[in-house]
Amino acid sequence: MSIKIGLLFHPEVKLFHFSVPHLIFSDLLPEQKLFELFVLNTEPHRTGSLSLAFDGGLERALEMDILIVAGWHDIHEPPSDELQQALQTAYSRGKILVGLCYGTYALAYSGVLNGKKAATHWAGESDFARRFPQVKLDNNALYVDDENIITSAGTAASLDCCLYIVRKFYGSQIANKIARIMVVPPHREGSQAQFIDTPVPTKTSDRNINQLLAKIRENPTACYRIDDLAEQLAMSRRTFTRHFQKATGTSLTQWLIAERLQKSLTLLESTHLSIEQIAAEIGFQSAVSFREHFKAKYQVSPNQWRKTFGGVFRPPET
Repeated sequence: MSIKIGLLFHPEVKLFHFSVPHLIFSDLLPEQKLFELFVLNTEPHRTGSLSLAFDGGLERALEMDILIVAGWHDIHEPPSDELQQALQTAYSRGKILVGLCYGTYALAYSGVLNGKKAATHWAGESDFARRFPQVKLDNNALYVDDENIITSAGTAASLDCCLYIVRKFYGSQIANKIARIMVVPPHREGSQAQFIDTPVPTKTSDRNINQLLAKIRENPTACYRIDDLAEQLAMSRRTFTRHFQKATGTSLTQWLIAERLQKSLTLLESTHLSIEQIAAEIGFQSAVSFREHFKAKYQVSPNQWRKTFGGVFRPPET
């Protein structure tokens, strides 16, 4: 059963903030329907400048598994009583609430963020902290997941947050597919490492390198030396290193580590293999080395990752 998402529309919503979740949670993967997206108009008598087909209003909020507030038009204006009540009731029924960018304000005004951690646009941090002292604002995070409420920092961080939601419910492989479709940068710089997938280059413009990458993937546990690989491609070590860097954007060593770590995500999320078994399966010499590289990349341990993403989402009963 696919997950029902209610994307809450406000007439003065910013187009970018609204379009990100509208795109991510639409049918980007035709072969697999992940979500049922419903656009819910919070003010039925106002439709704004966007030409949209609405699926209803707030009366349908409790049918949803997830409700998303994509931005907010005025940080000084609380949501309507009807919207606040809808958010409060949905939260009390175990629904997941999402506030993207200034959408965090709408959740905070509704009281559902009291005592919880949250993120919002950096430009609103001082105002938010003053206005909602009962909310634990994280000034560094691109997004925060605290129990049933997920909030993001501004603008592009809403994309990170939406991809995190995909991974939370469907795992890294599906999230990575969508990240590739969206042409997401391979790394998001920030003061906190996020659970955003880092796509490992699979194809480049260099046919020889492509063939080499495919061959390595068939046996990722083998020991690969630059001199041996360069010889296979009839290149000098220096030429091979230059071609590999140009084709993949990284070194052979770093590419191998990223590839092996990428494979570990699937094993952590979908199997009961021990950390030692996974380390051997993906080509690390020891579990210690695996843990060190994993922690350096994701800022959490493999066991913490498994705890977060190893479960299967079940939509709450209505």
